[in-house]
Amino acid sequence: MGVENQFPIVQYVNEKGELIHDETKLDQNQLYEFYRTMLRARMMDKKCLNLQRQGRIGTYVQYEGQEAAQVGSALAVEDGDWMFPTYRDHAATMTFGHSLRNLFLYWKGRLEGSIPPEGKNIFPPAVPIASQLLHATGTAWAEKKKNSDRVSIVYFGDGATSEGDFHEGLNFASVFNTPVVFFNQNNGFAISVPMEKQMKSKTIAQKGLAYDIPSLRVDGNDIVAVYYETKKAVARARNGEGPTLIEAVTWRYGAHTTADDPSKYRDQQESEIRRETTDPLLRVERLLKNQGWWNDEEKGRMEEEITEEINHALKEAEGFKAADIDQLFDHVFAEPTWTIEEQREQHKRVGKEVSQ
Repeated sequence: MGVENQFPIVQYVNEKGELIHDETKLDQNQLYEFYRTMLRARMMDKKCLNLQRQGRIGTYVQYEGQEAAQVGSALAVEDGDWMFPTYRDHAATMTFGHSLRNLFLYWKGRLEGSIPPEGKNIFPPAVPIASQLLHATGTAWAEKKKNSDRVSIVYFGDGATSEGDFHEGLNFASVFNTPVVFFNQNNGFAISVPMEKQMKSKTIAQKGLAYDIPSLRVDGNDIVAVYYETKKAVARARNGEGPTLIEAVTWRYGAHTTADDPSKYRDQQESEIRRETTDPLLRVERLLKNQGWWNDEEKGRMEEEITEEINHALKEAEGFKAADIDQLFDHVFAEPTWTIEEQREQHKRVGKEVSQ
């Protein structure tokens, strides 16, 4: 039996919006929550892209197309659990409770942008590829040693599975049976490198076999499947049954970042086709229509409320207190090294010379 057959893509709702999973009972309110949360994430993403084009924030990392993977998994964890995002996972963090104001501040290069609300265990986005898997595994191990029932969920892309930290994280989690959910978003490209040029493996999920970790593939554009399958993995972790590796097969419509041109390495017509077929929001909309629950006026109200929320958060971010440039030298090390102190002093000298 081929590996792809061993790890079939789990789907609850197909592209036509038809429920194909017999065990799932649909709830109108829950589906609208799924839809609204994804719509909020998409509208935030579009706003940030526009702001970057206007020069009001720096380089921005888009996630449009991956909302179901991020939102569905984030809704499956609970307050008190730990979330470890990458630079592309702000749909997950805002779903888990990160403030929109601070997300704007993050993309404006502000230290405050990495600070989650009180009581929310959200690590700053990891820019080095795969490093956050070790943080998630270690935190989960600490929670286990404290005899708590807290769980870690960690996000990473297909390219991260080529890094040593990925394998170290899975190996440690397997050996020590730590309560962590490894959530891979396989969008097919590590920046510009397609999956088939990254690895000979046909799936990401099969990599869990080496570490005896339960693994599965899920349709990453089907929020219903993502939510329920992640919820199962979280329950396993919370019950002391150890880690799970989830491969959510998805697609990013846009560039890797706003500094990238995806037309150089892939046919962008593929994105346009997917917008009309496998789009995560469109799928839930079709599902609601098939159930007789769709309401155009409700969608309009959602868009108005979300627009107001985003604009208010942006106004707060742009009116935030002026940055203290001295913060550049803080929090690099637990105790500043002589090199950091030397750079701080040099910065002060240059600042005085410029102001004179």
